[in-house]
Amino acid sequence: MIPASSEQPEDEWLPLGQLATFGLQHVLTMYGGLIAVPLIIGGAAGLSPERTAVLVTASLFIGGLATVLQSVGLPFLGSKLPLVQGVSFASVATMVAILAGPGNDLATVAGSIVAASILGFVVAPFFARIIRFFPPVVTGVVITAIGLTLVPVAANWAMGGDSESEDYGSLANIGLAFLTLAIILLLSKVGSATLSRLSILLGLVGGTVVGAFLGLTDFSGVGTGSPIAAPEFLAFGVPTFDIASIISMTIVILVIKTETAADIIAVGEIIGTPVDRRRIANGLRADMLSSAAAPLFGSFTQSAFAQNVGLVALTGVKSRFVVASSGVIMIALGLLPIFGQVISAIPMPVLGGAGVVLFGTVTGSGIRNLRSVSYDGNMNLIIVSTSLAFAMIPVVKEDFYHHFPEWFQTIFHSGISSAAIMAVLLNLLFNELTAGNSRNPSVFAAKPVRVLSPSDLRDLREGDVFVDGRFVDCDGEEVPLVPDDKLEEVRAKIECGDITDTSQVPGVLASDGDEPPAPHPAGDVGDARLSGEAGTTQEAGAVREAAHARREPRGHGTAERQD
Repeated sequence: MIPASSEQPEDEWLPLGQLATFGLQHVLTMYGGLIAVPLIIGGAAGLSPERTAVLVTASLFIGGLATVLQSVGLPFLGSKLPLVQGVSFASVATMVAILAGPGNDLATVAGSIVAASILGFVVAPFFARIIRFFPPVVTGVVITAIGLTLVPVAANWAMGGDSESEDYGSLANIGLAFLTLAIILLLSKVGSATLSRLSILLGLVGGTVVGAFLGLTDFSGVGTGSPIAAPEFLAFGVPTFDIASIISMTIVILVIKTETAADIIAVGEIIGTPVDRRRIANGLRADMLSSAAAPLFGSFTQSAFAQNVGLVALTGVKSRFVVASSGVIMIALGLLPIFGQVISAIPMPVLGGAGVVLFGTVTGSGIRNLRSVSYDGNMNLIIVSTSLAFAMIPVVKEDFYHHFPEWFQTIFHSGISSAAIMAVLLNLLFNELTAGNSRNPSVFAAKPVRVLSPSDLRDLREGDVFVDGRFVDCDGEEVPLVPDDKLEEVRAKIECGDITDTSQVPGVLASDGDEPPAPHPAGDVGDARLSGEAGTTQEAGAVREAAHARREPRGHGTAERQD
């Protein structure tokens, strides 16, 4: 449970009311994605609505158990991080392909998942050893790719979620999505920390209420059927094992393990807690054990939900016990279908509006990680750009890999997997296997060579800084630069008392017929011609604050640079 003297952010214990509320917010965030897979597979298998409901309740129940195992943990099982588990989208295409095979049914799908997941469980420690190959240049790319590749999901939800529907993409659907987004943004802006943290949940509630008034919410299915429906053991028969299906599913399991490892590292980065090989191995083992058990109760492969990683980043609630409470709620939903029926009545456009914020936040977290990466004198820029481009290929052109082998499509049709694989390989090529690297940087790594002469530095004083294209002294006052041909004239006027304040310098230059020099971007220090015009009060205050914040003892005649 909680170590006696733990100070890790994920071990924070909140009041039960907050645990339940924030946990429900996690459930609502991922509910649409969680039930989508069983609905798709139920349709592909030709199941009746009643039998498809068995898949839905089983997915809720198993997802809840998997979430509790991953977040609370057992010896050698669970990352003990705030990760919500659920049915993985990565396996959908392969499961549909297996069902299309001659003589195959859900028992064949179940057998392939069980066998591949057991194999994944056995090799989990090997995957844990890849932690050294996930420096910030890799993790930043993966987190950014997670957010970018989920944006089309949010857009699809905002349009209605069902492309065959007559109102798909209607103004009513998209308007409701934008209204939900506006509610979330406004609640995030308010001064109350509680309201801000519950912005997603309250936005979903508000959007659903508006949707009900617009006739976009259907509660007719609430309360139908048995009030209690426990998952059936071997509801679709004893698993059968087909070699070809197992091989195809093993590739999917490798993709899922890659994504889960990336999510474990991502959430560790977001909440600021260390993630080592043991933690990754424990998380992967929990992932694979849940996946192996899921088909026995009518569910499918389990993995961490990336959108809930975004919720952790957005709300700032880092406690793993909040996520564990969401698992308990999912277990209850799996046992009490009426609660699932109520939540499933939330219109897809409402989920889409929330998804824009959630998935965008994941992207922002990745960009924040990439900010810490050095791009000078190395090939990190090409690693980031190439990997993100590969991530977007299947997103913007879904049929790009359609003529490739099925196993290749399974891996690279996921933008997240494409980015992760490419980033790891390029990092190995350029940053790990350094033999053969040129000592002269390529065009992607080279930066302009700059030099300064002693005369450029002779007038610098202790505490001088360079801020937003302007030199300021230790008191935050701007030090204007003048053209070389006017330097002696300005100095003479200073000595004779004609100029007593720096704000008079632009006026002197203007009276001589010279335009005040325009500011240059930060970086052109040696050849800069900075404006002498006084900035606004806000700019002056920011400059002064920056100058005082950076003031440290330095040798006379040196200057520090602030970008």
